[in-house]
Amino acid sequence: MLEGTMGRQPGFFDLEERYAELSKAGDPLEKLLRVVSFEAFRYRLDKALNRSDRARGGRPPHDAVLMFKILVLQALYNLSDDQAEFMINDRLTFKRFLGLGLADKAPDAKTIWLFRETLTEANAIEKLFAVFDAKLKEGGYLAMSGQIIDATIVAAPRQRNDDDEKQAIREGRIPDGWEETPHKLAQKDRDARWTLKRARAKTPKAEGAKGVEIAIPIFGYKNHISTDRRHGFIRRWAVSSAAEHDSRRFREVLDSGNTGADVWADTAYRSRKNEEFMAKRGLRSKVHFRRAPGKPLSQAHAKANAARSKVRSAVEHVFACQKGPMALFVRTIGIARAKTKIGMANLVYNMRRLVWWDGRTAPA
Repeated sequence: MLEGTMGRQPGFFDLEERYAELSKAGDPLEKLLRVVSFEAFRYRLDKALNRSDRARGGRPPHDAVLMFKILVLQALYNLSDDQAEFMINDRLTFKRFLGLGLADKAPDAKTIWLFRETLTEANAIEKLFAVFDAKLKEGGYLAMSGQIIDATIVAAPRQRNDDDEKQAIREGRIPDGWEETPHKLAQKDRDARWTLKRARAKTPKAEGAKGVEIAIPIFGYKNHISTDRRHGFIRRWAVSSAAEHDSRRFREVLDSGNTGADVWADTAYRSRKNEEFMAKRGLRSKVHFRRAPGKPLSQAHAKANAARSKVRSAVEHVFACQKGPMALFVRTIGIARAKTKIGMANLVYNMRRLVWWDGRTAPA
């Protein structure tokens, strides 16, 4: 036995001191626990899980709220099921967040997968999102000052298919031979699509500060969202394949509960139908003006677009957070699972946003 603390069994007060040090350092998960009432999700989780009566005995299932908090950790830190199991067993901050003792083992990766799969089959993520949105409103964080609508591509693992397979997928058919190979069929995502993302490549300053516009092929899905201008929370969202045009989900994500009438969006959302739709509902269009083919944008429209960009750019904070610290990436197969994955990312972003507001000021 080594002398000193090296060979000593850690005691209760040692653990308390360690937790105190983590709190002093500013454990973000402790802040999340303080601000978010996770018990508010229990009713919806129990409804989705629809667990049978345990009167006959058997191993009791893991607590629904604990399992939901594991999905929150996965969304926060971009963890696979195996990584989540390891990190919960390894990190004190994760254990404290979940309410586990030092000797308690984490649910295994298979259990985490089955829990998320059950929520997906029950289409529960929208209801869970609505629970938190209702809590935001109860706390004074109303959807105010208009809304900002935008969409972003969420990448998924690239699929390697030949031309005939691609054609069959586009037509909604299962390619020849896939049904005879169940393992291959299970690993092929027939809902995600390829699209081109416009970006500017860096060039030497002598060639121009803006750089050269290029198109980058990306495979995956698209996250369509509407945020309120006042508080910056996601209020409505939808998921589609990456190839779907942004404007296709415009009406679906338009938030009728926002107290403001203004709607900001980029040129992808400008169409006669959308403008008429907003006008009939008493909404004021702040959608960017589009340049007519072969003609420059008028000075008045260019000036209006510049002013609208200052407001609309706030929505990029959401996507920057999800693709930066949260490293959002769809590892699952199929749009139903992608919806759960992206929906959890939207919900957890709102949780992060609430922590930020809680540390900054009281609600308006």
